[in-house]
Amino acid sequence: MKKIKVQIVNAFVDNNSGGNPAGVVLNADNLSYDEKLEITSKVGLSETAFVSKSTVADFKLDFFTPIRQIAHCGHATIATFSYLKQRNFLSHKFSSKETIDGVRKIQIEGDLAFMEQLPPKFVNVSHKQDLILKSIGLNANDLLPNAPIQLVNTGNSFIIIPLKSAKTLEKAIPDFDLISEISVEFDLIGYYIFTQDPNCPDRDATTRMFAPIYGILEEAATGMAAGTLACYLYNTMNLKKAKYLIQQGKFMQIPSSSLIIVGITTENEKIKSIMAGGKGSLIGEVEVEYQTKLDTHHAN
Repeated sequence: MKKIKVQIVNAFVDNNSGGNPAGVVLNADNLSYDEKLEITSKVGLSETAFVSKSTVADFKLDFFTPIRQIAHCGHATIATFSYLKQRNFLSHKFSSKETIDGVRKIQIEGDLAFMEQLPPKFVNVSHKQDLILKSIGLNANDLLPNAPIQLVNTGNSFIIIPLKSAKTLEKAIPDFDLISEISVEFDLIGYYIFTQDPNCPDRDATTRMFAPIYGILEEAATGMAAGTLACYLYNTMNLKKAKYLIQQGKFMQIPSSSLIIVGITTENEKIKSIMAGGKGSLIGEVEVEYQTKLDTHHAN
């Protein structure tokens, strides 16, 4: 057995509270896939980021949920780069991360960290509307009028579901088995359901996220999903802005309200780049025991 220290960092805190905790492991170069998976499982959070050296970016990041590796993770990215900034490992405004899916830009603005996402791809899933709504215990009357359910990909795929009110958002009851089936069919991370809440006029959307095939029943903040939603608001709902403030976590069983800031740049009203980010706050450190395992998995 070996021991390793894992930093616990709350990402996307809102007024220095709430947020979504992620594990951050530095100097992870010699850890195998199976060791990373075991460490993540023992940390017990939705995602842990493992930071190692890169020849093509400033840092290499591998993201793990308790059951599998994931190509990108927004809140673990923000947690990592916020922590690196706090430890004075970042001296410039611009940085970068290497992932199993390529290199992405990182931008630091004071205490905030922002990560690059890819220009959006939109997929029509209206033929599955009834089944998608059934999987969250809702029906067509609960939808925001004139706003279709849509799959959006900015590096990861999420199905975006627009609901007519905060009350509807709160009453959604996920059927995780059915969401998993639909997620496998469309190669999703999960669902991002949202409403425009008049009780939160300083937020562009209030959201919930379900990703059961990754072992995440509901999450307090999802940076990759927020990027897809900002593109949906801009492109599908015609809410033309350069910056979106997205709230998440308010309606979890144990509420943990988070703030995700998404900036987009456009050319001739076509989205060219997306930077999603927020503030990370170190909340503690845990020491994890793990079994030494040879790397028999070739995903990373």
